[in-house]
Amino acid sequence: MKDYDYLIIGGGTAGLAIMFNAVSTQAKVALIEKGLIGGTCHNVGCVPSKMLIYPADLILTIRKAAKLGIMAEISNIDFGSIIKRMRQYVDDGREKLEEMVMTIRNLDRYSEEGHFVDDYTVEAGGERIRAKKIFIASGSRNQIPPVRGIESVDYLTNESLLNLDQKPESMIIIGGGYVAVEYGHFFASVGTKVTIVEEGNRLVSHEEPEISYLLKEEILKRMQVHTEIHATEVRKDRGGCVVNGKHRETGNKLEFTAERVLIATGRQSNADLLKVENSGIDTDGKNYIKVDEYLETTKENIWAVGDAINKLMFTHSGDREAEIAWHNSMNDKKRKMDFNTVPHAIYTQPTIAAVGMTEEQAGKDHEILVGVARYSDIVQGDVMMEESGFAKAIVEKGTEKILGFHIIGPHAQILIQEVTNVMARGGSINDIRTGMHIFPSLSELIPEALRNLKEVSPIRDNS
Repeated sequence: MKDYDYLIIGGGTAGLAIMFNAVSTQAKVALIEKGLIGGTCHNVGCVPSKMLIYPADLILTIRKAAKLGIMAEISNIDFGSIIKRMRQYVDDGREKLEEMVMTIRNLDRYSEEGHFVDDYTVEAGGERIRAKKIFIASGSRNQIPPVRGIESVDYLTNESLLNLDQKPESMIIIGGGYVAVEYGHFFASVGTKVTIVEEGNRLVSHEEPEISYLLKEEILKRMQVHTEIHATEVRKDRGGCVVNGKHRETGNKLEFTAERVLIATGRQSNADLLKVENSGIDTDGKNYIKVDEYLETTKENIWAVGDAINKLMFTHSGDREAEIAWHNSMNDKKRKMDFNTVPHAIYTQPTIAAVGMTEEQAGKDHEILVGVARYSDIVQGDVMMEESGFAKAIVEKGTEKILGFHIIGPHAQILIQEVTNVMARGGSINDIRTGMHIFPSLSELIPEALRNLKEVSPIRDNS
């Protein structure tokens, strides 16, 4: 048995943030990470995907330039070069992280899979490790749906597609969430014939319905999209794969054929691999670790953050959770994690960004005002000939506090930050109105949406 002051399970960005804090106290620290340092985000998630999506954005910008009177032509798209640049960036970043971890003297690293065997005790690589305080940042893994025949084909995930050296001529994407629409955008931009097959009735179903509908309308211009289709079977075909599906409402059967299949149906917690129940840690029905508002589990002095808990699977959220969990482990005065002010973005085209509640969520417990402004309502939107994008504000009547804000259109991920800052400080719409916005600029979209606020009927819960 080896005893430590702190044990961190998971070497992703959240786990590393806690680890660096722990070793700075000169305490005895252990890190368990079987996989690659940097975790999902750096190695197979946010970083590599955005390295691929930015070139896709440029390709689309060039192709759209004609409407502005610019006749540009793309003579060649070097898929191999785009992939190589992404891999090099990821590898270089991971090597720097590895070097930083290796130089820490008061840190023991275990590069094996670990699991709890008793209270505050984990076994890793045949060795038992006990710690006074434990932080679980164990992350998540791809969730593969139980579709008949799926194991018989060499399907892709967001991880394995990064190993492609050649562009697939055609691709079926099973799923309609963030990963599906982001990689659908990338592959369609580089010339792959893309078909998205989604079981739900709309894409990115956690977004506002109007945003989901506009996104589908826009990407239908570049790829095929089929919603309400339940995939029933996947099988090999000469030179590719076949996906059979059934329409959820009509029962009609459909068949899709492509060179490759990408599975993008979500992720699942790794908590089941940790056997957390052996240390008295409770999970929910989906194997996510239960935490209180201070991110402490049902076992005292054990905290969980990031994808291990059933909250928001965003790197910036996990990093903030790590900051708060560490603070709460060291101080009597605790801090709560405010999940309602966590922004997010979807890097497809058009880009989507949001923070806070949807209209449906807010309308259940609040009297609300809703305001919408289109990019074409402001001069800079007209300059860009942006005809379909819009912003939607959801405000509490009386207090004028912003409950939610949603944008679809150019630079949405940048525009949302102003609203996020106001919400995080508990401010109101006056905090946005007080500051001047440059004319003409896209930033005018935010106050424009707030100028259009109207009262809406309350949403009744008839369940």
